[in-house]
Amino acid sequence: MKNRALTFEPEIVSIIKKCEACTLSMVDTHGMPYAVPMNFGFENRRLFLHAAPEGRKIEILKHNPHVCITFSTDHELRWQNTEVACSYSMKYRSVMILGEIKFLEEMDEKQQALDVIMHQYTDNPFKYSEPALKNVCVMEVIIKEMTGKAYGY
Repeated sequence: MKNRALTFEPEIVSIIKKCEACTLSMVDTHGMPYAVPMNFGFENRRLFLHAAPEGRKIEILKHNPHVCITFSTDHELRWQNTEVACSYSMKYRSVMILGEIKFLEEMDEKQQALDVIMHQYTDNPFKYSEPALKNVCVMEVIIKEMTGKAYGY
């Protein structure tokens, strides 16, 4: 069984929406890779992330805003023969986004993005205090490329 490239955007979006977290990957000023799991929100081909306003990833992204973000779900071990190691494989669905980070500064932009992030996890209504909005770093990933793959599905 071969993996298959996914080209139907609604299928790609459904994979993203199904995920509980994504992995944000970047490269620091020394050329070293750095990857962190993140909560996210995705709506209308827009991907949002949030973080503390200071820290290693923020410093890296200020110097190099280019990112790779991955999503992976529906993992299921499969095999043809339980006694043959090479017959085992893992079913999956995955998405990879290449893009560039844009830091959101306006309070209304931050609030809208945080609403999208929160709606990834719950349908509850939300309120944000002004200090909370000022003291959070909210980012939009400007999507340059979005691809998907599936194996076993």
